Amino acid sequence: QVQLLESGGGLVQAGGSRRLSCVVSGTIFRANAMGWYRQAPGKQRELVASITDGDNTNYADSVKGRFTISRDNAKNTVYLQMNNLKPEDTAVYYCKADNLKTTLWGKPYDYWGQGTQVTVSS
Repeated sequence: QVQLLESGGGLVQAGGSRRLSCVVSGTIFRANAMGWYRQAPGKQRELVASITDGDNTNYADSVKGRFTISRDNAKNTVYLQMNNLKPEDTAVYYCKADNLKTTLWGKPYDYWGQGTQVTVSS
């Protein structure tokens, strides 16, 4: 059974940094892409950053220059380094795996983690 486990959330002051981690377990295959999303209270979930299997990255305009996504395939882990955090970055951050197989001939699916809360105080 595929599981995505996020960690690294917490309370941080504005201007501070935080690194989120997402460990993928339950499959030997790699997702085509991994992404970090966030959802603030009363708002829709939005893409923060994504990284493909070929290490192409994409960022929301609001986090460009402050956040960096990376992946360690040997550890089945994707990271989100967040610098110069702002109160508006406060949200639950979710990890997502796109088109992930569990068997060689099986159909790929998207998987989500349960989220980790990041709170930025002003």
